[in-house]
This record gives sequence, structure tokens and C-alpha cells, in this order.
Amino acid sequence: MNRSKYHARKIEKHGHIWDSHKELREYERLMLLQQAGEIKTIMLQPQFELQPAFTYKGKKQRAITYKADFMVLYANGRKEVIEVKGFKTRDYVLRRKLLLFKHPDINFVEIT
Repeated sequence: MNRSKYHARKIEKHGHIWDSHKELREYERLMLLQQAGEIKTIMLQPQFELQPAFTYKGKKQRAITYKADFMVLYANGRKEVIEVKGFKTRDYVLRRKLLLFKHPDINFVEIT
């Protein structure tokens, strides 16, 4: 299997290609919680818009988005966005700050 640009080995399992073993283990942990009835829904790679697309001097500018690893809806109604990280890039840190600023109600969990 290929490696990502940060040299993590990609893994194919459960009908999905995972960016790392750590991300796969987190998914399997979430699946166990879902089987136990604690989790209602697990969403893979939910995307959040941080800034909409716009036009500047006639040139279109793309929207800025953040794609998390997981979003979990617990049986008690609590939502959680989960990000599994091996290495924090400057781009990730900036987008995480924008996400938390724009969506302060999000319960954000970072697994390192």
C-alpha cells in the first residue's frame, strides 16, 4: 500500500483506505462503542466550510474547508469531532483554529 506524504503507511480495511494505523485503531474503537449502544452515528471525513468561495477583482477564490477524520453523534445527543494526528502541520493548526472560531459549539478531540 502507498505511503502518505508524511510517510505513514496507508491501510485498506473495512472497505476504506485509512491514512494510518492510528486512524484505523480509532475507527475500530468507535465501532466497539457503537456496537455497545453508546454511539448512534459515525461519520467519516466530515467537511466544514471555514470561509465561503468569493470573487476578487474578477477572479474566483475557492472556499477554505476543514476535513476532520470523524464526527460522532453519541446516543445522549452529544456531537464530537475527532482528529487523529501523527504530525501537526502549520496548515492543520491554522485550519483547526478557524474551525474552532467559526464553530465554538463543537466538541473537538485531538488524538496524537
